[in-house]
Amino acid sequence: MTTETIEKALRVLRREIHKWKVPAVAVVADQASDRPFETLVSTILSLRTKDAVTEQASRRLLFHAPTPEALAALPLRTIERLIYPVGFYRTKARNLKATSRILLRDHGGKVPRTIEALLALPGVGRKTANLVVTVGFGDYGICVDTHVHRISNRWGYVRTQTPQKTEFALRAKLPRKRWKTYNDLLVTFGQNLCLPVSPWCTRCPVAGFCERRGVLRHR
Repeated sequence: MTTETIEKALRVLRREIHKWKVPAVAVVADQASDRPFETLVSTILSLRTKDAVTEQASRRLLFHAPTPEALAALPLRTIERLIYPVGFYRTKARNLKATSRILLRDHGGKVPRTIEALLALPGVGRKTANLVVTVGFGDYGICVDTHVHRISNRWGYVRTQTPQKTEFALRAKLPRKRWKTYNDLLVTFGQNLCLPVSPWCTRCPVAGFCERRGVLRHR
């Protein structure tokens, strides 16, 4: 897939995206009073967790703790109870409480705006950091999760082995104007149509652009 072709594919997906349910992190961010903080919290909760669970847990926790001050003050057991049953909820509860304390101590109670500073927070990897930068702040970044990694390789746009390698390959190749929206488009597409196993190729609006790399079975 060439740069010209991916531009066409992304334009098609932007027209189609309204038909599908958008990722939970985007739903939370769109209704947030503190978009960077609430994006950070919901993204941490989303790791290895289904979207429906992420959205509900994010709403419960943020209702009780809408600021770093409030979250840092919550007992650990209360955080665990509020976010259950997200995956690894005990670890995430510890990380969220520790992160809130760091935000208060080192950043004036605000979420930092750079990838480097975000990566220093407990439980924050490159996916989370990039999502906070793009969704939380509206800055340029490329968030790569399993959907973005899979589809970018399935299309034949990159040939990489890990999400981190995909991120850097996309940074070198994807037009910068597409960086902010690339994750939202591909995650929504990947959750609803371009599934990991047996994707819906017969229903796919961009099937004509796809090389179907690694697709062994489709519908």
